[in-house]
Amino acid sequence: MQFYMAPMEGLTGYVFRNAYHKNFGDVDKYVTPFITNKKMNYKEINDIAPEHNLGMHVVPQILTNRAEDFCEIARELEQYGYQTVNLNLGCPSGTVVTKHRGAGFLAVPDELDRFLEEIFSKCPLSISIKTRIGVESTEEWSRLLAIYEKYPLEELIIHPRVQKEFYKNAPHMEAFREAVVNSRHVLCYNGDIHSKESYDKFLQYLETEIKPSEENGGFRENAGTGKQKVDRVMLGRGILMNPGLIGVITGDKKMTKEKLKTFCDDVLEGYLAVMSGDRNTLFKMKDLWFYLANSFTNPEKYVKKIKKAQHITEYKTIVENLFYEQELIG
Repeated sequence: MQFYMAPMEGLTGYVFRNAYHKNFGDVDKYVTPFITNKKMNYKEINDIAPEHNLGMHVVPQILTNRAEDFCEIARELEQYGYQTVNLNLGCPSGTVVTKHRGAGFLAVPDELDRFLEEIFSKCPLSISIKTRIGVESTEEWSRLLAIYEKYPLEELIIHPRVQKEFYKNAPHMEAFREAVVNSRHVLCYNGDIHSKESYDKFLQYLETEIKPSEENGGFRENAGTGKQKVDRVMLGRGILMNPGLIGVITGDKKMTKEKLKTFCDDVLEGYLAVMSGDRNTLFKMKDLWFYLANSFTNPEKYVKKIKKAQHITEYKTIVENLFYEQELIG
């Protein structure tokens, strides 16, 4: 199985990726938080700069509904040596969706189809797509999948929820099954893999619920790649809650306090090196601890203190106490 890191805006930028790669190094592909500007700004350039992503397989992600802008960004990314770009059709944020971007683009499938036709005819890079299965209803999925089948995607990353669900309710696995059985594309699954138990449940689902059969004619053939199979998953919140999750899933590495502490220190030092003042760095670390706290027994009082921290020295003391006084979960 290949493991991808999902893009999480404000969290999985190059500082986080470098600390993660140094301490864990078990992600096969990192997708960057989305680029929205027709001409990349300083922050976006910093995030995709090759010197900030050494030794990692990184794919930049674009969020737009304008084909001209998508191709312009792709041409700029090509100058930095990138060969593939990812189109964001999954972001459920209201401010994005109301502009028919991200998952909001799925609400206008005819426009999406025309957009894809143009970018696939003009974009200098290979294109992958990260998508949800609709906006309001799972009934939208068949039409969207049919549109994707028209184009030569490098891969299709599917989060089987509709936009209106955000991250609530269980993923709609029947929609993912529809893609596995009917799509010619290489597929990657994304959604609610937060533990070894949830990963094992997903594998069991693949083995018991998605099989070639005479009834469905078997898996459709990929062009030159053999029968359709699912050999990659994308992890997002699961990695933020437990950076050692992939090691736990594969059984290769056991998470320790020492490893997690070193990782947290590296993230902090990375932000301190590129951001001015304690305030901005603490904003980043507080956002991260919203997820990281889930790795510990009884983290509540420490998280409250972290939220109130005004200085790095204060923050460091709280984190030291958390690591000393609490245990890792799992």
